[in-house]
Amino acid sequence: MAVSLTVEFSGGLEALFNNSRSIKLSLASRDGSESSPTIADLVVHLCEKVMTSKRRELFVIDGYHVRPGILVLINDADWELEGEEEYVIQQGDQILFASTLHGG
Repeated sequence: MAVSLTVEFSGGLEALFNNSRSIKLSLASRDGSESSPTIADLVVHLCEKVMTSKRRELFVIDGYHVRPGILVLINDADWELEGEEEYVIQQGDQILFASTLHGG
C-alpha cells in the first residue's frame, strides 16, 4: 500500500538532495507487500531514488542506517519514541532529517 508523505531536510542535508528542503513522496513498501512502508523503506528510497549526491556516507552508514548525528522527527516527535526505522509510515506523515553535525 502506498502512502503520501512529506520529507524535509535541514542542517546541510538538503545539499545531498539537490538542495531541496522539502519533497512530497508517494511510497510503497520495498518488499512489494500490501503493508505500509517503514522509515527503513523511506531511507532506502531516498538513497536510491532521490539523493543526487554521491556522498551517501553523510546520510547513512552500514548500508541504509541513518548515521549518528542526524535527528529524525516524525510529525515533530523524536523517532526514538516511535520505533525508529521500524515505524510504519502513515498517510500524510511529515518526516524531518536534520543534521546536528557542523564542520569547522
